[in-house]
Amino acid sequence: MRIYFDTEFEGLYQDAKLISIGLISEDNRELYIEFNDINVDKQDDWIKQNVLANTVLYGGKNIEDITDKSNYYVGDKDGVKEVLIEWFKQFIEVQLVSDVCHYDFVKFIDIFGTAFDLPSHINASCHDINQDIANHFFITEQKAFDMSREEILKTYNIDVWGDKHNSLYDARVIKEIYKITR
Repeated sequence: MRIYFDTEFEGLYQDAKLISIGLISEDNRELYIEFNDINVDKQDDWIKQNVLANTVLYGGKNIEDITDKSNYYVGDKDGVKEVLIEWFKQFIEVQLVSDVCHYDFVKFIDIFGTAFDLPSHINASCHDINQDIANHFFITEQKAFDMSREEILKTYNIDVWGDKHNSLYDARVIKEIYKITR
């Protein structure tokens, strides 16, 4: 089962904490998690205005504007790990898919400790749609990186529900891009 996922985090630096993680399976099972252990005052204006504003915990969004409340969890890293382990048990074999996943996958693995600590049915490599976009449009990976994912979807008349820079919305976008590039 492919699981499309995205993370939002404090910034592009080594010790940045996760703010949220959104996951959606091929058959549309969703999980949306927000981490309750970040320091909001430490965040720069861009993170506050574009990421935190699109969360329930820090931005005051209604969970129903993001997903069904039964798909929502708030907690610290240890609690999130347990929720993820339980959620992934419903799948026999998991291939994670993300966008420019060298950021997201490292943060995802860190929840579990190391890649060797992932549940055994989760592939310890991540499929990256940025490469799919480059191949699909016959462009370099750098040009693919610079392409608006929303503009790609618009070209194919695909609407995705949610707000940009919310990790579950971004996971939904990743899923649709993956389907386009197949």
